[in-house]
Amino acid sequence: MISWIRGELVDSWQYNNKCFILINCQGLGYEIQILDTTFVEITSNKIPEKDNVTLWIKHIKREESDLLFGFKSKSQKEFFIKILNIKGIGSQIGMALLNKFSINELTEAINNQDKKLISSIPGIGQKMTERIILELKSKKIAKTETKAEQKDNVLSSENSEIHKLLEDIEITLKSLNYSKNEIKKIFPALVKEIENEENQTKDKKNLSFENLLKYAMNCLDKKNSYLGS
Repeated sequence: MISWIRGELVDSWQYNNKCFILINCQGLGYEIQILDTTFVEITSNKIPEKDNVTLWIKHIKREESDLLFGFKSKSQKEFFIKILNIKGIGSQIGMALLNKFSINELTEAINNQDKKLISSIPGIGQKMTERIILELKSKKIAKTETKAEQKDNVLSSENSEIHKLLEDIEITLKSLNYSKNEIKKIFPALVKEIENEENQTKDKKNLSFENLLKYAMNCLDKKNSYLGS
């Protein structure tokens, strides 16, 4: 049973409104269905081809085939499994819910019995909506994602300004001959710096490209200086 995977991105494609990637893991190619948001990140070169991709996997074994579903966070995978445990609900309903809403939005809708939100997904009728709310409410799903997962969401589509800023920083650093691996290693520090600035200014517009670039270069130069000493 496969529960987690890390490997080299080989290919990505869409078929019948489903998103797939092919990952090379130690010489084996794994075809994995992923969420739309993850697919957009990959095809927009946020996860460039040939780079490693890490996903939480739900492995569904069937007589005729094995199906793999990949998620960026453990909480997404756990929610997906809970959906699959509801009688009469298949994998594509679970993927559709997670494609449209965050874990927090879904949990809040279930706790508040928000039938309108759940039934807004094509293929989910009134009876299925009631079944989802009834069964998941009884399981007492945790309301929030982990801090690590929330921090990862700084790079999500909901933070498009910050996402664009980080992409510009990455492109500039590459043009200055810093390697992909060097840049990746300082990204957590950049995210933390953005959070600190947001807490101080309470305004994303005050985030400066120039200041963030200087901070990134300072981090890289310190790291290189330390390695060279």
